[in-house]
Amino acid sequence: MKSHYNQEDMKKMMLFALLTMVTIAVEAANKQKPWDNGRLTVSDNQRFLMHENGTPFFWQGETGWLLPERLDRAEAEWYLQRCREEGYNVVQIQVIDGVPAINIYGQPSHPLPTAKATGYGYWDHLDYIVDLAQQNGIYIGMVAIWGGLVKAGKLSVDEARKYGTFLANRYKNKPNIIWFMGGDIQGDIKPEVWNALATSIKAIDKNHLMTYHPRGRYTSAKWWSKAAWIDFHTFQSGHRKYGQRMGNADYPIPDNTEEDNWMYVDSTWAYKPIRPVLDAEPSYEDIPMGLHDKNEPRWKACDVRRYAYWSVFAGSCGHTYGHNAIMQMLKPGYPTSYGDAGDVKTWYQGLNDPGFQQVKFLSQLILSLPYFDRIPDQSIIVENGKQYDRLIATRGNDYLLVYNYTSRNMKIDLTKIAGDRKNVWWMNAGTGNLRYLGEYESKVLTFRPHKNGFGVEDGVLIAIDAKKDYLKKDQVKIADRTLAGKARDLNE
Repeated sequence: MKSHYNQEDMKKMMLFALLTMVTIAVEAANKQKPWDNGRLTVSDNQRFLMHENGTPFFWQGETGWLLPERLDRAEAEWYLQRCREEGYNVVQIQVIDGVPAINIYGQPSHPLPTAKATGYGYWDHLDYIVDLAQQNGIYIGMVAIWGGLVKAGKLSVDEARKYGTFLANRYKNKPNIIWFMGGDIQGDIKPEVWNALATSIKAIDKNHLMTYHPRGRYTSAKWWSKAAWIDFHTFQSGHRKYGQRMGNADYPIPDNTEEDNWMYVDSTWAYKPIRPVLDAEPSYEDIPMGLHDKNEPRWKACDVRRYAYWSVFAGSCGHTYGHNAIMQMLKPGYPTSYGDAGDVKTWYQGLNDPGFQQVKFLSQLILSLPYFDRIPDQSIIVENGKQYDRLIATRGNDYLLVYNYTSRNMKIDLTKIAGDRKNVWWMNAGTGNLRYLGEYESKVLTFRPHKNGFGVEDGVLIAIDAKKDYLKKDQVKIADRTLAGKARDLNE
């Protein structure tokens, strides 16, 4: 078939595409970055992350574990641009997943260079990725070495000190670094190695926060609550469905609570001192339930949303999203580790899945309301349910939020916040659309959520002191107050 475009047309199209990419890069570079508000620190009440100037930092994380190894520079640029567009401000990566790790250019991570490499060497390529993330206003959550390698004896205490020193010196002046110890491993496995690695980094790098990524169904506080180097905790709620034990004899939580990631916030805060906490690895979108059986159902966008709202409304300082294809950076020529039933997506197809695009509605909601007075408060809910029917509530002094996964009726005590009368909205968690329900007297009331054509619409009941204007009555999107008064489609 003859092409519709001649050579001159193709040159013009390529030039236009190049200019578009340059324009996008310039716009990203000129936009205010999070660290313009100062370095990240912990709030006075020890429950949130914030910048030095007092600006809240709500962690909207993305899981890009194999980004340094599997993406080339053009792919990394596209991936990080898409993350920025969808509101992600942290991307979690494995710095190395092998000893040595090999990047897409065939360059090894070891031996460690004594100076900055040139070309597309392993560490030069990682530098490039960190700089790309910086241009896009994104922090890189650096898991220094995956836990299985430490468990296998691939890093001794002495090597950990040298490696930590190398990492700290290389990245201490980058504004967009967050350090992770661990990597899907219990903290009592080679703790001397993790301590050596963490303390060697912290001895040099005084500017960046540090945490620990634990094994599934654990919180980092179990081992590191007293560690001087840990600034905030993470837990991994994991990928199993209710009742899915998988024959694991040392399974650390009770049966039939496998999906209840909200419980990890309270269990983390049971350790002292209290520190901020978040779910750094919940169920991934489009991965088999339980990971290893390709015949199991896949986790869907609604599950991703549920994990996010349950965790944050329980008190988390943010949340990390994950996708089966994206976290592995799957593309032709790379085998999948989980669930190959002949229908595994590529990483770039995963960017179009709904869950990847919907996490931002949670952060937009949280940041539209007074931030630092927010607490979990289940007393707001009268007659709660269990498992999927469990409602979860959080509030400030003059607003409350209740997440409802199954669209069941909600009996809510509006007296728990200030104000004689309350304006009430329903927010669709999948679209960010708002529906104003009316102004109500402050008392216990039953609300019947708006439902879509399928009968179920997970979302958030929002009640605000009628004297406050955090949201407008005719506002149709949680993200944009300028949309108030425009035509709405609440069932899109």
